[in-house]
Amino acid sequence: MTEATSQPDGPPATPPDVAGLSFEAAMAEFQSTVGALEAGGQPLEEALALFERGVLLQRHLERLLSDAELRFRRLVERGGGALDAVEIADGGEMTSDATRATME
Repeated sequence: MTEATSQPDGPPATPPDVAGLSFEAAMAEFQSTVGALEAGGQPLEEALALFERGVLLQRHLERLLSDAELRFRRLVERGGGALDAVEIADGGEMTSDATRATME
């Protein structure tokens, strides 16, 4: 299992192999991991490794869902009833189509 490095003021960083997973791929692996743990029969160290992987996957899934929810919440109504999706950069900075047009 790939070790994640700790961030100074928070939980361990998400390993690149988990961070790169799409929601669907992460969910499939999470379900498989949970199924393996529920079936049991693994040696203790293997069960702990599966549990740790499951926690990493669960946190990644929560982040992806949170990001998706935030994108939906950032839909703002513009004049004429059109909707403008506001993109959120990794740092939390928001830019709308109108903002990006003036920045270019």
